[in-house]
Amino acid sequence: MKRRLALLVLLVVLAFALSLVAGKTWIPPQAWFSPDPRFAIIVGLRLPRALLGLAIGAVLGLSGAVLQGYLRNPLADPAVVGVSSSAALGAVAAIVFGIAGNPLVLFACAMLGAGGSMALLAALTWRSPSPVQFILAGTVLASLAGALTAFLISIAPNPYAVAEVIDWLMGALTDRSIEDVRTALPFMGLGAVLLFLTAPSLDALTLGETAARSLGVRLGRLQVLIVLGTGLTIGASVAVTGVVGFVGLVVPHLLRPIFGHRPAALLLPSALGGAALVLIADSLCRLAPGAGEVRLGVAMALLGAPFFLMLLLRGRASWN
Repeated sequence: MKRRLALLVLLVVLAFALSLVAGKTWIPPQAWFSPDPRFAIIVGLRLPRALLGLAIGAVLGLSGAVLQGYLRNPLADPAVVGVSSSAALGAVAAIVFGIAGNPLVLFACAMLGAGGSMALLAALTWRSPSPVQFILAGTVLASLAGALTAFLISIAPNPYAVAEVIDWLMGALTDRSIEDVRTALPFMGLGAVLLFLTAPSLDALTLGETAARSLGVRLGRLQVLIVLGTGLTIGASVAVTGVVGFVGLVVPHLLRPIFGHRPAALLLPSALGGAALVLIADSLCRLAPGAGEVRLGVAMALLGAPFFLMLLLRGRASWN
């Protein structure tokens, strides 16, 4: 287990280094330690982008693993079930109503949207053993959040703000600054701590609700930790980069055969795997042909949607 974790950490380190050097302009490592003018690109543009990619990938992978363990559903993911869309709704509402001048207000609205949707989803599907019902509830929530977001965009009085919001909703790490890092990291760090605190309870929950209670698990406390942790991590990540989906779905599934099916054992590997996936995907987005960049949210959707379909087809026989 330690060797596999060490290899995963090495992958994250290599992906972080790739994020610093890769792009339309490649910056070799020797430029980092010399008076090379290209070093300003690393400090001003790529380092904040790499730090955000590392943090956002980590919290997305972690939140996906926690949701799958808590809801005992292999298809749980913040983007699939509408948590990310609800966070985006909160942020768009702040922008449209003109209260997002302070970045903390934008973050607060996004986190309230994510936490509220997670609480609603947990309440609707807690006692349902059917993955199909869970996905239906999440689809309804995502559709409602998307419709309300489109409505707010349509009534926005400023056309320039509308263009900015639409571009932001696609999800990207482009042109993020060190101030964005300083604003987002405390919220994501606190949320990640809360999600890691759920590990023992998630293991007990695999035995069933009654058995978990007999082992001393306080389900109400567990739900509060997950709602707050998800609200902080997903809300902060959406507020700073827009919607980046499917990381929390893909990463736990890829790592479960390697690290086992016990939820607690999967949390740290999922965080590391999510960080590596987002860093690599963002680097590839910069290397795409053309003058512009492929948006990270678009790239992850192109990767995650077929993966999600494969999981549905694979599990269909067992759900009938």
